[in-house]
Amino acid sequence: MLRCIAVDDEAYATRLLASYIQKIPTLTLVGTTTNPIEALHWVQEGRVDLVFLDIQMPELTGLQFLKICGNRCKVILTTAYPEYALEGYEHDVVDYLLKPIAFDRFLRAVQKAQALLPAPAAAPPPVPTPVASPAGNSLFVKGESKNKFLRLDYADILYVEALKNYVSIVTPGQRVVTYQTLKDLSEQLPQPPFLRVHKSYLVSLDKIRMVDGNTIYIADHTIPVGETYRDTLFRLVRDRGE
Repeated sequence: MLRCIAVDDEAYATRLLASYIQKIPTLTLVGTTTNPIEALHWVQEGRVDLVFLDIQMPELTGLQFLKICGNRCKVILTTAYPEYALEGYEHDVVDYLLKPIAFDRFLRAVQKAQALLPAPAAAPPPVPTPVASPAGNSLFVKGESKNKFLRLDYADILYVEALKNYVSIVTPGQRVVTYQTLKDLSEQLPQPPFLRVHKSYLVSLDKIRMVDGNTIYIADHTIPVGETYRDTLFRLVRDRGE
């Protein structure tokens, strides 16, 4: 499953790309935005595998985006200007889609991206759920190799992101990916300070520096807030502020 975003300064263009992405079972839509700086932040956080990127945008052009992005993800350019094709390919883009974009042409570009990206690794056999340490303030999670377990202190965990049958546990100094569902992990962590704020995210209330609408800010990370979790989050944040 490739995690995708659509970036274009015209909202109707992102809506079209989003509708195309949602038609392909092997793609998942992380989000759409008219702000390339926001999209760059998502890429730098490692939340994106494939970007559908317009070229002519204010603040940050698509070509500038490519230079900053480097090789963090694959990019398919979407534009009405064919003259940028050569420079785009110099940045190792997957494909170059000229507007208006037909679905069959979009699908061929996606197939190119899938051929270039590594196939997902087979899921390892299930391992026991994390076990709290005797001190009651940390847990052990399975590492990337056999018989390797990592100890994580609760106080160091910023947030946890679901990745299907895996979770990504983010601390100030590292990101640990382990075979575990977000639901099972949430049952191992003390609540509060840990709180489910989205179907794909669990955060530490102690690490939140700001909540603005449907966005939580933790260090330099942004976390979305799901509608069904908003009331509980705001109530706990208010209670802690009193």
